[in-house]
This record gives sequence, C-alpha cells and structure tokens, in this order.
Amino acid sequence: MLNPRSFLTALLVATTGLHAAETNQLANAPDWLTKPLSLADCLDLALKQNSAILKGKSDLEAAYGVVVQTRAIAIPKLAATGNYQFNDAIENLQLPPPAPSVTFQQDQSWSSGIRVVQSIYEGGRIRSSLKSAKLTREQAIHIYQTVIADTLTDVRIAYYDILTAAEQIVVHEASVKLLARELEDTRRRFEAGTVPRFNVLRAEVELANAQPRLIRAKNGYRIAKNTLSNLLGYNLPKEVWEDIPLQLTGKLDAGPYQIQLPAAIAQAMAKRPELAALRQAELLRKEAVTSARSTYQPSVQAFGGYGWRSSQFSDDLSRDVAGWNAGLQLNWDLFDGFLTRGKVEEAKARYQRAQYEVEDSARRIELEVRTAYSNFIEAEEVLESQKKVVEEAEEALRLANARAEAGTGTQLDVLSAQTALTEARSTQVQGLHDYDVARARLERAIGDSAPQVELTK
Repeated sequence: MLNPRSFLTALLVATTGLHAAETNQLANAPDWLTKPLSLADCLDLALKQNSAILKGKSDLEAAYGVVVQTRAIAIPKLAATGNYQFNDAIENLQLPPPAPSVTFQQDQSWSSGIRVVQSIYEGGRIRSSLKSAKLTREQAIHIYQTVIADTLTDVRIAYYDILTAAEQIVVHEASVKLLARELEDTRRRFEAGTVPRFNVLRAEVELANAQPRLIRAKNGYRIAKNTLSNLLGYNLPKEVWEDIPLQLTGKLDAGPYQIQLPAAIAQAMAKRPELAALRQAELLRKEAVTSARSTYQPSVQAFGGYGWRSSQFSDDLSRDVAGWNAGLQLNWDLFDGFLTRGKVEEAKARYQRAQYEVEDSARRIELEVRTAYSNFIEAEEVLESQKKVVEEAEEALRLANARAEAGTGTQLDVLSAQTALTEARSTQVQGLHDYDVARARLERAIGDSAPQVELTK
C-alpha cells in the first residue's frame, strides 16, 4: 500500500514541476502577454495579429488581382509565336513536256513572329470593364473595413468582459469575507449563549450560497482572458492550463456619449462599410448587364507585328523571308442560338436582386441601429439609477450591524443588508459593463468603428 506521506510528497513534486514548466514557458512568452495592456494596445495587436483581419487582408490582395484581370481588356497584348513543321506528303505539279515537274512546298518549314493586338471596340465592354475594376477595388476595401470593424468591436467587448469579471471577483470576495465574519461572530455569540443554533446554521448557509458566485466569477475571468488572447491572435502554450497572466490597465467607465437616433441612422446609412460594399456590388451587377449586351455588337481589334518564315522555294532552312504586317480583325456573331440573350436576362435578374439586397440591408442596418440605440439608453438609465445605491446599501449594512449589536435588530436584518450590498455592487459593475458594451455596439452600428483603409497597389 502506498504510504500517504510518500503520495503527498510525490504530488507536491509533480505540482512544483508543473508550475516550474509553466513559468519557464511564460518566460518565453511575448511581452504583450506579460505586461499590462490598455484597450488601445489590444486594438493595435488585433490589427496586427488577429486571424480574421489577416485573412481579410489576403482577400483584399486577392481582390487587387481581380482588378488587374478586369482591366486587362483595355491594355494591348503582346504575343510571340513560333512554328516548325516536317511534312513528308509532298505534291509535285507536272507541267506539259518538256518542262520539269514543280514542287510548291518543302518537307521542312518554320515561321515565327511577334504581334501587338489592341482591342478598339467591344460593344461597350472595355469601358464597362474599367468601371468594374474600380468598383471591385472599392468593394474589396469596404469588405475589409467590415472585417476590421467587427473584430475591433469583439476585442473591445472582450476587454470589457475581463474588467467586469475582475470587478465581480472583488465584489464577491468582499461578500464572502463579510459573511465569513458574520459566521464567526455568530458562532461566538452562540458559544456565549446569546443566540440560538439556528443563527449559526443560517450564517453557514448564506456563506455557502455566496461561494459559488465567487467561483463562477473567477471562471468567467479565466474564460474572458482566453477569449481576448484568442482575438489577439496568440496561441497559448499548452502547458498553461490555469489562469493566463494577462493584465489590463483599463477601467470600466461611463464616459459621456451623446447622439440622437435620427442622426445615428443617417450616419449608419452613410458610413456602414457593409452597405457600401453592397452598393458597389449593385453597380457591378449593372456593369455586368452592359458587358452581357456587348456581345450583340462586333468586336474589332487592331494588330501589328513583324514575322519571319522559311522560304517555300528552297530546301535551305536558313533562307528566310521577313517583314512587317498590320491590319484589323473583326468578329461578329450574327446569331449565337440566343446565348447572348440568355446572358443578358441573367445579368438583369442578378442586378435586380442586388438592388433588393441593398434595400433589405439598409432596413436591417436601421433596425440594428435602433436596437443598439435602445440598449444604450437602457444601459445609461440603469447606470444612472445605481449611482447612490451602493452608498445606501453600505449605510444600511452599517445600521443593521449596529442594531444587532444593540439588541434591537435581528440576524436576518444583517444578512439581508449584506445580500443587498452585494447585489448593489454587482449591479453597478454590470451596469458599467453594459454601458461600455452598448456604446461599443452602437458605435459599430453607426459605422464609427470602421477605420479608413486604402488599397495602395
């Protein structure tokens, strides 16, 4: 049988080794994980490291490639060609005697050339492609702004969640300490014979009921820090399975923020990047109709170049013929089996759908603004209602304790006052959190959290 002392010693050694490994792992952690972070620091780190933003940046760069492809129709094309041929099927032409037979081709031949081709007229498709390239570029920027705005809002909320959880821990720790002192005092009074056993049991129950709230607050604190670390793009070491040593310098506050609902809706309609992206998509669909219709018209290209080929009247491959060539070429499908008609109808339908999408998105954004505004007003009013509640609850607890010591109050009065104080403190902390979160979401709804982005290429 294992000796209990040996088991405890082994457990202590294993725990010490685990904490040492965790400490060593954190010693190699980046500075931002071990130094206090402000909200601005977290937002800056998210811009650099968040995976959603990095993927959005890649999508933005991919969109630049689409822009280049779309503009290609308006740019001259330069092509080089080359050909070598061996042909054993030689046909001779027999002239009337006494003339010998004549051969008009050789068994070996080659040709090469270089040519510049420029589209001159494509039925409106050239101009449409240039406009589409510009619209695609702007749409990609708005989509990237949307990703950034969503991510930065998530970072702000995660930051506030950590601050709230930390404050809730302080509140519930204070509550547990108060109830623990009350239990200790009640036990002394019971031993002195001044209170019944019921009072001790009641104090023990109240203390036991307060401890789960503290445990949940600590767990919420751990989870909130994990969430923020994930948003900041850091892969946590697997050895860190307890609390993350992430420290924040910010505080929950209720800074003034004033905006009227009509102004908020108008700002959202003008600044929301999602709506701007859909408007660009609508214009792109309109250009797609023009591009589809262009097939009804002829396609005209001008070309010019220089070419070389082997002589057709000599077996010597080094004997060549060279010269310039230029001209125009025209292609016009007079009837394509209604293919163009089908493409035009499809493009029109997609354009109409894009219009509906813009209208629907505008309504949804207005609803989002109205909801965010209403939630902000609620949070503001709740916070205002809680300004003096904590002070009053602290005074009520002091009076309840004084009355109990004087013999004119009951233990129930003291416990009720302690519970009311804990609820008041917790409500105040939650009110500050709800105010900051509601403000962050309102700013996101009206487009204030979308930074300006430029496609520099």
